[in-house]
Amino acid sequence: MKPFIQRWVVTTLAVLVAAHIVKGIDYDTLVGLAVASLLLGILNAFVRPVMVLLALPLLICSLGLFVLFINAFLLYVVGQLVPSFHVVGFGPAFWGGLVISIVSLAVNALTGAGDTSLRTQIHRVEQRPPRGPDPGSGSGPVIDV
Repeated sequence: MKPFIQRWVVTTLAVLVAAHIVKGIDYDTLVGLAVASLLLGILNAFVRPVMVLLALPLLICSLGLFVLFINAFLLYVVGQLVPSFHVVGFGPAFWGGLVISIVSLAVNALTGAGDTSLRTQIHRVEQRPPRGPDPGSGSGPVIDV
């Protein structure tokens, strides 16, 4: 339950930032914003994978940039379904989706929540000496040319 609430809070924060930055995205109440971010999270969890699978040829041809249009479409749908959350058109939905993605990525990286946390692991492997004769002794295989 804790990871779900963390993702919901991050999405709500990202939608709040997008509403303040992008003209054409607005909310009436904080409850409406929270409901919109909850619905956006649900759509991202269940509808987005199906849309990505169906749009796979476009995703391959666009090198993944078509995901931005999928995000914009889902944000636009949320704006149509939640009465107190407004998305004026597809343009604001596109820029809002981009802002939401960037803010979510940054917050998840800073907090270590979600799958986008930046982790680096360094493993040191001990090098073993080569088996057989010593390469400097001259007793190795001879190759005649």
